Amino acid sequence: MKTFIGRFIKAQEGVTALEYGLIAGLIAVVIIGAVTNVGTSLSSVFTNIATQLQGVGSGSSGSGNG
Repeated sequence: MKTFIGRFIKAQEGVTALEYGLIAGLIAVVIIGAVTNVGTSLSSVFTNIATQLQGVGSGSSGSGNG
């Protein structure tokens, strides 16, 4: 009986460690997805800013009268 209880406790520890590992893996997947999504959004924002700045730079004549 004593060995049965000892095995049961060890089995529970193994299952708990496995559950924590699965939870950590799922959290990592969510974080990677969020960072990828934010990175894509930031890339489009900076591309838009660069396009707008190129339009401003090419629109000025630079005559120096002022």
